[in-house]
Amino acid sequence: MSIGAGILLFAIGAILAFAVNVQVDWVNLDMVGYILMAAGAVVFIIGLVLVMRRRQVASTTRTSVDPVAGERVTQRSTSATPDDTTI
Repeated sequence: MSIGAGILLFAIGAILAFAVNVQVDWVNLDMVGYILMAAGAVVFIIGLVLVMRRRQVASTTRTSVDPVAGERVTQRSTSATPDDTTI
């Protein structure tokens, strides 16, 4: 959600800064556009950081031979831990 919001803020800011040629006495639309572009970039980067540190996954594969049947047995396990778990 935050990645999309960052892209949206950046796009609206770029439109205000570069495409709109309206002069308003009470606000500078170019400056508002630049501020929105900066805010969009910050929100986008924060969203990427939060997605990247979401969880850690550890996969383990163990292969052994069944002594009774003489067949090869492979066991796979995957464990995921959230990022806020203290070890």
